[in-house]
Amino acid sequence: MGRQILTASSQLLPILLVRPADLAPIALVVGDAMRARDLASRLEDAREVGANREYVTWLGHIDDHPITVCAHGVGAAGANVCFVELLNGGVQTLIRAGTCGAIQPGISDGDLVVASAAVREDGVSDHLIPAAYPAVPDRELTAVLTATAAAQGVPVREGLVVTEANFYAGSEPPRWQRYTPYGALVVEMELSSLFVVASMRGARAAGILAVDGNLVDERDPDMSDYDPHREVVTAGVARMLDIVVGTVREISRSQLR
Repeated sequence: MGRQILTASSQLLPILLVRPADLAPIALVVGDAMRARDLASRLEDAREVGANREYVTWLGHIDDHPITVCAHGVGAAGANVCFVELLNGGVQTLIRAGTCGAIQPGISDGDLVVASAAVREDGVSDHLIPAAYPAVPDRELTAVLTATAAAQGVPVREGLVVTEANFYAGSEPPRWQRYTPYGALVVEMELSSLFVVASMRGARAAGILAVDGNLVDERDPDMSDYDPHREVVTAGVARMLDIVVGTVREISRSQLR
């Protein structure tokens, strides 16, 4: 998985359809294209620089530092395309801001979770490197996320995340259930792939998630009553995006970038 060399005849990244010149060293990645637009609106002078399939890319600034925002879609397979092409285009730091389902009692809708590691049930990363390779975020970048949340007065949990390849359950029990007894906090669909790819490429990555349902407390493991479009979730997502912007402001002032 070496770095792609872009030639004069291939000025656009092939799937993101973005010029590397329009990418910043720091990228904020989200699943939802509308969330990408919301996040971009928090930047200065934001403009859309690429759109293809589910991948919508924006370029803006925070305190005069260029920042990329990119939507990666749902699921690790498609998201991995986004992550790799961003890295190929020169991105060095990636922060994912997404939603998740709680798999421990007492975690409420709108709560925020910062990932300390991810369980690799993503169905993709095992095609990249053996399963023994860990899916862990950058320690310093993660520390800035949690410190920024504290400075903004927003409580966050930090802990283990399960990244699962499938969303709606089928005939087999969802895989996250095997990890609830052992302390995993939430389930989502992309972080472990991000952490693996970033580590393999020597880049920094971290992740923060907003809870949009509790699969244990609500006794709804098959997601039949799933509704992420509620005010409590929207408010949690807004707090999460504020933390991400504050984190970028902090790392842009430091040597971490």
